[in-house]
Amino acid sequence: MDWGTELWDQYDIIEKHTQSGLELVEKYVKFVKERTEIEQNYAKQLRNLSKKYNLKRNSKDEPECRFSSYQSFLDMLNEMNDYAGQRELIAENMMMNICIDLTKYLQELKQERKTYLMEAKKAQQSLESTYKQLDSSKKRFEREWKEAERAAQYAEKTDQDINATKADVEKAKQQAHMRAHVAEECKNDYAAQLQKFNKEQSQFYFNDMPLIFNKLQDLDERRIKKLKQGYILFSDTEKHVMPIIGKCLEGITKAGTNVNERNDSMVVIEQNKSGFERPGDVEFEDYSQAINRTSSDSSLGTPKGPVDLLGKNKSKNFWLFSKRSKPTVTEDFAHLPPEQRRKRLQQKLEEICKELQKEVDQSEALGKMKDVYEKNPQMGDPASLASQISQTSQNIERLRGELNKYETWLAEAGGRGDTSRYKVLTFNNNGAHDVHSPDGAHSDESTPDPSQAIYAEFDDDFEEEELTAPIGTCTAMYNFPGASEGTISMQEGEELAVVEEDKGDGWTRVRRNNGDEGYIPTSYVTITLNK
Repeated sequence: MDWGTELWDQYDIIEKHTQSGLELVEKYVKFVKERTEIEQNYAKQLRNLSKKYNLKRNSKDEPECRFSSYQSFLDMLNEMNDYAGQRELIAENMMMNICIDLTKYLQELKQERKTYLMEAKKAQQSLESTYKQLDSSKKRFEREWKEAERAAQYAEKTDQDINATKADVEKAKQQAHMRAHVAEECKNDYAAQLQKFNKEQSQFYFNDMPLIFNKLQDLDERRIKKLKQGYILFSDTEKHVMPIIGKCLEGITKAGTNVNERNDSMVVIEQNKSGFERPGDVEFEDYSQAINRTSSDSSLGTPKGPVDLLGKNKSKNFWLFSKRSKPTVTEDFAHLPPEQRRKRLQQKLEEICKELQKEVDQSEALGKMKDVYEKNPQMGDPASLASQISQTSQNIERLRGELNKYETWLAEAGGRGDTSRYKVLTFNNNGAHDVHSPDGAHSDESTPDPSQAIYAEFDDDFEEEELTAPIGTCTAMYNFPGASEGTISMQEGEELAVVEEDKGDGWTRVRRNNGDEGYIPTSYVTITLNK
């Protein structure tokens, strides 16, 4: 069943129904927009809430961060932040896949409906125009027929009038004949117009309008189908992120299960253990002995006895709940209890070692670059690196001094002297290596100090006991001769294994399948690192 057959006479109803359907689509789009606003506001509030309670997220050195209960709380806040991101994703997908898509589709339907209604109106106007022509020809036929009847009656009356002349009778008959002829033409015109109108009317009601109504029916059904999909998307959009939301909630549960009350208690001990011995018993001070002293003992000399002990212990306060004044912070952490001082000194040494290693890497990289520039002047000016080399050398010397200073303090605090030492390589103007010991004195390379762990990342022959595992691959975009010391040649299109990333000096260390290693310009290759 279709509208063209069953609703052939319900144009107004069809027009109203299709308009109502389009309004429903608009209403649904507005509903989804408001839903997205709710999701966005909800996500924003969740993010702000997580941020509010995660103020120390960048303070990883805070003592509380070592507690499992504190870390689990931070993990939970991070999961809530991710959860908020999924709510934002719901809003974004609803806006893109429902609101924007339906709005665009709605505009297309409106234009299509407008076209069909204009076609119907045009067909209606054409039929009305034909009917007006029919009515006009009918009225003309009626008018002319009446005039012909009157002319015929007048001619008959004139013919019977004895007083009328033969000329008058003849004239009346001619007039009647002419009127009859005109009436006959009007009759034929009326008949033709009637036939034309009936044909157009049949075309209008049995072909044109049914076709338009069926098109409107198809439009409305497509509109309903699209709206149906929009309803389903409303649910599916949220369903698609449910697995991720579930993982966020599982992460919160895991954060809760990761809380270890016993471990947190041990952390409290580790962080706050002073290393002091518990105070011993307070000795009895017998003041009665002063009564039995001889006169020689009561001379002007300083009294000797328990009173002296009292004086010695006055400055020491071991009461648990006594109010302590804030100690003055010192560079060697002497203001801390012994155990905490050793930990802070060891931590400081590790930081200095990392910074020193970074400066050593930078120094060697600059040295290699200078060697390349000296042998390949077209690649750069060696003199331009002088200030950087000088600054790096100064930083190494400064850090070496700090390293020795903190090692000394750690030894005083009873710590283990197991910090890493470095064989620092600096470069003179000729690119030669000047080897210095950590204390600044020149040392013989052939007799290194066995107590020091030698750091030598780069040597001339790249000889190592074990080959470093590749961290990725690279493909040469250009030829490179590799003429200078420490570099390696390559041909365009050649694939090499990446052994060491570019440390900011523009050079990458690579290896061939045969084991040859060397440095090549980073800008000459495309690099793919292993994930």
